[in-house]
Amino acid sequence: QVQLVESGGGLVQTGVSLRLSCAASERYTMAWFRQAPGKEREFVAAITWDGSNVYLANSVKGRFTMSRDNGKILAFLEMYNLKSEDTGVYYCAADRSTDYHRYEYYIREDEYDYWGQGTQVTVSS
Repeated sequence: QVQLVESGGGLVQTGVSLRLSCAASERYTMAWFRQAPGKEREFVAAITWDGSNVYLANSVKGRFTMSRDNGKILAFLEMYNLKSEDTGVYYCAADRSTDYHRYEYYIREDEYDYWGQGTQVTVSS
């Protein structure tokens, strides 16, 4: 059973930075989704299994980045200049596929095989 362990969430003020981490058991394609109160879960970022490609939602481009430490099978979401609209539960997801796909593939929740429990990020003004 694959487990994804997320960490790094918390309560922060607008304009600060925060880093989320997700630990997996193998080198999967990884992604972050988030769900704001009263809204549907949405794609945030994805990184291919080898770290060669990163995909970001338009709403976070220029403020968020995603990277991975392949040696430790970790994926990171670096969030800068946080805004109140970034508040939500952030979920890590993993896809067993080692193929390369178009952006439209990575934003689909049903392409991912495993999900973490989520970590809360609250941005207060």
